[in-house]
Amino acid sequence: MSGTEKGSGTTKTPADFLKSIRGRPVVVKLNSGVDYRGILACLDGYMNIAMEQTEEYVNGQLKNKYGDAFIRGNNVLYISTSKRTLADGA
Repeated sequence: MSGTEKGSGTTKTPADFLKSIRGRPVVVKLNSGVDYRGILACLDGYMNIAMEQTEEYVNGQLKNKYGDAFIRGNNVLYISTSKRTLADGA
């Protein structure tokens, strides 16, 4: 992995990625294995996350739906952009 975006010739840092996905659908996986899927509202330098339209998945099964959710950063394993919309049952 070279750290550059394909074809653009510019370096994209993890901070740039996180700024670019604000307001978009994401999947947040916790150290416990639980997934939260929703719209990334904001995050800080400690990876504390605020999400909207959040759904909680345990072992791939929908367990709960929340309007807003706040996740403490030390519980986060990774944040990924969601390829499908929430309406598709991502």
